[in-house]
Amino acid sequence: MRWHFPGWHPTRRDGLFGAPGMLGAMPALMIAAFWLFGEAGLYAAAVGLPPAIWILWALRARGTDPGRWRTPFDIRRSQLEDRAGAMLQDSRVTGRSTACILIAIDDFALLASRLGLRAADTIQLQIARRMQAAIRRNDMLGSFGNGIFAIVLSPVPGPDLETLLSICGRLQASAAEPILLDGASAQISVSAGFALPDRVPEATGRSLLDCAEAALAEAQRHGPGSIRTYSVELHQRLTSRARLVTDVREALETGQIRPWFQPQVSTDTGRVTGFEALARWSHPEGGLIPPADFLPAIEAAGLMERLGEIILHHGLSALKAWDRAQTAVPTVGVNFSLQELRNPTLVDRIAWELDRFGLAPDRLTIEVLENVISDGTEDAVSRNIVALSKLGCRIDLDDFGTGHSSITNIRRFTVSRLKIDRSFVLGVHEDREQQRMVAAILTMAERLDLDTIAEGVESVGEHTMLAQLGCGHVQGYGVGRPMPFEDTIAWLADHEAKLASPPVIGRRTG
Repeated sequence: MRWHFPGWHPTRRDGLFGAPGMLGAMPALMIAAFWLFGEAGLYAAAVGLPPAIWILWALRARGTDPGRWRTPFDIRRSQLEDRAGAMLQDSRVTGRSTACILIAIDDFALLASRLGLRAADTIQLQIARRMQAAIRRNDMLGSFGNGIFAIVLSPVPGPDLETLLSICGRLQASAAEPILLDGASAQISVSAGFALPDRVPEATGRSLLDCAEAALAEAQRHGPGSIRTYSVELHQRLTSRARLVTDVREALETGQIRPWFQPQVSTDTGRVTGFEALARWSHPEGGLIPPADFLPAIEAAGLMERLGEIILHHGLSALKAWDRAQTAVPTVGVNFSLQELRNPTLVDRIAWELDRFGLAPDRLTIEVLENVISDGTEDAVSRNIVALSKLGCRIDLDDFGTGHSSITNIRRFTVSRLKIDRSFVLGVHEDREQQRMVAAILTMAERLDLDTIAEGVESVGEHTMLAQLGCGHVQGYGVGRPMPFEDTIAWLADHEAKLASPPVIGRRTG
């Protein structure tokens, strides 16, 4: 590769036989003409060479494949669509068709924020060069920006699924080689989505690229390094997802999405130490829709902050209602998304809500995912978490053990409690390795003077083992399932009754 980001540098052959190179050779050609043919030859060369060179250059430029004259960064989407469309039209006559592949550098935005824009440009350049080297000479490679590249394959007889998977695998392998950045190496992975002409709704270049883009989005949803193809099933899922995005807007404003509350209890006393407010959608026709189905739709619609406002309002309302019912519920936990934590008005809004309901700040637990307070935490997020802690709110570090938070950050954000991820809890009463890992987390928490809670506790055995290991609180189906607010008062009364009359252990006589 001789081109450099973002411009184009001609090859040696282009330099010798292009217009500039041939014009530079004119003096030598005229001397040769004079030496061979005398003054007549010199006159003929002076008159005839310039227009001949111009005609030769024009014909050569006209017959050259545009894709070989530009870098991927110079090729627009419309050119790729035109190229694909022309090949789809020709396929009716030739029987040879094309396909489109989209390649995306995984977590490119995160790489740019962590490494800087210069490093991101270097990564894009290196990946583009590798893509160009891995495809055929007549395949067209273009850049959509933000680490995304599109490839329109030159005509082949009947491109099939197996061939495209093989090409995508080859492209991924070429991208996986380490990239040097100022003496350090970066390991990059890419995701791929592709579309075959016989699977797209319309036989147009635009439809082919759109479908490949949809396949890429599906691949990115399944994690780094994934490959997906466009299909009828994917089209149906995308249509359903788009409809869901429309539906969630209405659901949020009509009260269909509200928090359900899951109890948290002390392993020492068995008493309720709080509830976590979890978003649930009670659809009037579809019934209860799982969060895994509608939360991505809310995020896609850009409504995560609106959801947070609703959950917070209902969570604080529930605390006041429990107080009026004279039930002992110390806190309610509310999850805050990254979008909310970026909002510079978040702390003022929460302080206003607490004052509005007449609640002390320590009755609200802010649940933050562990990866949010990693070393790459944004300044706005950091300021908000620290300010909420200073306000008096409790900070729970959710899904602990799945991220890369440092002890320094745990102390800096004044975390109150570590929430041990479900993956460490599953089968802890039977698995010695799990027990050692949980014990290590609990020991660290004790040394840092942090409280602990285990989530996803589903059995008596897990509950008992966690209590023996020293975990402070537990939460999960084994304690209580999430329930609408209307059911919480009765559940609390039943739970208190069970604590007041513990089961009798031993054999009855008489």
